[in-house]
Amino acid sequence: MSRLQQGSLLRLKRKAGPDVWVFRWYEETNGTRTYRKRTIGTVVLYPHLRDAEKAADALRNTINSEFRVPETISELIAHYRENELTEEKKAYATIEANTLYLTNHIAPKWGTMYLQDVRTVDVELWLHTLTFAPGTRSKIRNIMSAVFNHAIRHEWMDRNPISKVRTSAKRLREPDVLSPAEIASLLAELNLRERAMVMLAGSTGLRRSELVALTWSDIDLELMQVNVRRSCVRNHFGDTKTEASRKPVPLHPSVVKCLKVWREDSPYRGDDDFIFPSIRRKGKQPLSPDTLLKKIIRPAVVRAGIKGKAIGWHSFRHSLATNLRAAGVDLKTAQELLRHANSRITLDVYTRAISATKREANNRVMEMVFEAGRKKLSTPSSAPSRGAKGETKKGADRSSTLVSTLKGGS
Repeated sequence: MSRLQQGSLLRLKRKAGPDVWVFRWYEETNGTRTYRKRTIGTVVLYPHLRDAEKAADALRNTINSEFRVPETISELIAHYRENELTEEKKAYATIEANTLYLTNHIAPKWGTMYLQDVRTVDVELWLHTLTFAPGTRSKIRNIMSAVFNHAIRHEWMDRNPISKVRTSAKRLREPDVLSPAEIASLLAELNLRERAMVMLAGSTGLRRSELVALTWSDIDLELMQVNVRRSCVRNHFGDTKTEASRKPVPLHPSVVKCLKVWREDSPYRGDDDFIFPSIRRKGKQPLSPDTLLKKIIRPAVVRAGIKGKAIGWHSFRHSLATNLRAAGVDLKTAQELLRHANSRITLDVYTRAISATKREANNRVMEMVFEAGRKKLSTPSSAPSRGAKGETKKGADRSSTLVSTLKGGS
């Protein structure tokens, strides 16, 4: 039983004999709803509706005996996890992350509190005390809101106290990205397997879960593209993040060539083998992207002379987006390449111009200022009006000094 039922009481006519009171309810098994009904008695036995209602109470209690309406946050969380955090409804990564936040943060603080006692301001103040990044606090807030929406959907509450909770998801710092020159420097420091992996990630923007889930059959050499069909998080395979994520991604000839060389060198080169298999697991599982990042990629970043940047697998996706922006690629094409669900996500990336682009734009503006100053000096001035003999020379001197100052002269 997924929710508390009141059922419905109907008065039905019969071909022979007096009308009868019929109680109707439903049973839900494996997502399939089946309606049931039972005759309570005739109108002779229960002449009024209130009499039939009293008689139906015993049956109503029976069908609800296995269900108890959640009263505390812990009880509501348990019901939410059982009915919503399932592999049929959520991706494995989502289930894992939400369970972590519910178990380690939300339940310890709010678990014993009654649902009706939760106040918006109290939750908001609590979130601000958490020593997490704004994005993490925002996730906790959103999970709490989902739990209360679950209660509203089951008609146990009529309001969501989290809907008005204010919390910012603004990044404390912009994500680090690699310029084309830095990517080239990094590739020079990597062995064949890691070089193939970084080239594939850097040129396609594949998420790490999509990258490690690839098999050789996913590479279409004829069309020069990679078909993204699944994702893998801690050896749990599932669907991609969004429907848009399943779109094929084009491969550059240099990436195709590198993958061909790696396939010849790999001990697991069958069509159903992982492109980047775990040797320790004899190719039965993909390698661990976190281990590879820690032991090989980040040390190579240091050897490549790339300083002051925290590089992760998602950095290659950010780098592709940023470098597309610097190359002048239009928004719609970038959205297709990055396989974003909507253009708003891509636009958010595109509105953050890289430093070199900002500097170039600034230089163009200042060159316009310089050019305007030179034209002003080279254009003959009109004859001065009476009483302004000394002002013309002073004006020219000021213009000359301005241009010299802007150019860095003394």
